Amino acid sequence: MALKTLLTSKKSAILKRWFDLILDTYPADSSNTYRRDLDRFTNPVAYTISKEIGTLYDELLHDMDSDKLHASLDNIIRIRAVQDFPPSQAISFVLCLKKAAREELKTEIRESNLFKDYLKFESNIDDLAFLAFDIHMTCREKIHEIKVNEIKAERGMLIQLLERTSGTQ
Repeated sequence: MALKTLLTSKKSAILKRWFDLILDTYPADSSNTYRRDLDRFTNPVAYTISKEIGTLYDELLHDMDSDKLHASLDNIIRIRAVQDFPPSQAISFVLCLKKAAREELKTEIRESNLFKDYLKFESNIDDLAFLAFDIHMTCREKIHEIKVNEIKAERGMLIQLLERTSGTQ
């Protein structure tokens, strides 16, 4: 059996396990909230993660379309970039796929001698993690840029206020 066929047949179990591992990176109260509901409006974080990991998985198995990979990673990383995660943990969700796939496929990989193919699959996951890191850094830079602009605007308003009050005395 080819690895791609195996990964396709076990897609649902791997995605469920990947999703659970991602949610485990959150504090227990947040994780429990995210697990309860995948509604787009009442739980947009869990909905987005669930939806986008499916797209990422499909792309890893098929075309590796860089635009689709970038868009899906960006949607997840925008969420994680504003949450209280250090960069390594913010992108760790990508690497959780390795653990999920290994847990679900270890017997089949061993029995069918698919180690070489599986290592290539894990290498593609590593490449995805590198892309995720680049996206995360771009998001963090944008957040810092926004904060600097807010401080500059506040400073400008304070200077104007001081000029007005000192000019009226």
